[in-house]
Amino acid sequence: MSVLVLYATVEGHSRKIAEHAAAQLEKMGHGVVLGDVREPGFAVPGRFEGVLICAPIHMGRYPDSVARFIIDWKAALAEVPTALVSVSLGIRSDSADERAEAEGFPAKLEKKTGFHIPKVHHAAGALKYLEYDFFKRMLMRQLAAKEGGPVDTTRDHEFTDWAALDSFLRDFADDIALAART
Repeated sequence: MSVLVLYATVEGHSRKIAEHAAAQLEKMGHGVVLGDVREPGFAVPGRFEGVLICAPIHMGRYPDSVARFIIDWKAALAEVPTALVSVSLGIRSDSADERAEAEGFPAKLEKKTGFHIPKVHHAAGALKYLEYDFFKRMLMRQLAAKEGGPVDTTRDHEFTDWAALDSFLRDFADDIALAART
């Protein structure tokens, strides 16, 4: 069975998650096509038994390219198991309100696109201090300090729970296999 794994990324961490997901799905025996949803000419969803989208939340929303993709292809997405890996730092916050806000972003995407993604995994992202310009680095350091997070700007800090992601991917692969049998 073939799976389309798409991502949008700002600093590269969502791409890293998508690459990991693609590798895991291949280990499970699936053929995988990996692509950047922002690039024209990637494979058409109707040719796949499942679609996984990995998208970061930045500035309170997913990249516009993710919403456009879902709007353009929602009929094809509705025909196969579709899942979203929602990547944010807010999901690891100590504040219940901030975690709830991060958990609510897929519903906002659904409202914007008119498409319900039935399976969602919330993955903590990364502080990519080495990728940021000076001003963003200082802003992110200040926000991290407020949250009790890492403030060492001489390196990046990754928070993704890879084991939880792998468990989600196994469940998603099961959904694909089940759909193929029916």
